Amino acid sequence: MLQGVDLYCADRTVTCIVGPNGAGKSTVLKVISGLLRCGSGSIEMGGTRTDGLEPDAILKLGITQVPQSQALFPQMTVRENVLLGGYLIRRDRKLLAERYEAVRARIPIVAERAGDTAGNLSGGQRRMVEVARCLMLDPRLLLLDEPSLGLDPKSLAGVAELIQSLNAGGTTVLLVEQNVRLGLGLATHGVVMEGGKVRLTGTAAEVRDHPEMATLYLGGSATVITK
Repeated sequence: MLQGVDLYCADRTVTCIVGPNGAGKSTVLKVISGLLRCGSGSIEMGGTRTDGLEPDAILKLGITQVPQSQALFPQMTVRENVLLGGYLIRRDRKLLAERYEAVRARIPIVAERAGDTAGNLSGGQRRMVEVARCLMLDPRLLLLDEPSLGLDPKSLAGVAELIQSLNAGGTTVLLVEQNVRLGLGLATHGVVMEGGKVRLTGTAAEVRDHPEMATLYLGGSATVITK
């Protein structure tokens, strides 16, 4: 359960939420994307309230999410999985085709394995396709839940490079990571959660180097250093 979480993601930044298991990290993403409803408080995107909206309405505002795992339909092809990401724009065939071509150009696996079933892809390839599907809506905010989960070092490097590339292109990213070194290495800003609460915030470097980080992972508490 989340408890008074106060979180702000500035445009064109990468914010990484870290913390021990059960801290509420993934719950934050599900609340933002509308998969879970918040009991109190508010959520805004560019000045528009999103709390209380249905998930499809939140998608239309440009908020997309890559779940933690098992996000693809294994019996469908890579192309079919990616095109599902454009469901909301399916009636505009020209725009749908343009978005798909842009995604193919940005993420080579979409072009190289277009006709292969998603179930035959490696973990890293599946993660790339999951991100590609989100890009069909040209998101303003991309939510990533444990993007490094189960990936080998080579695949991990590829996913990290993609996240950096997307952010450099103007996409705001909010990710949850158990791999603290990786997550904060990719991020501009860091958030540490524990027990459903935000315990520590600051730049990624401030959070990474804060002396209370080890204590937090052992169940302690820390002083918020938000600016």
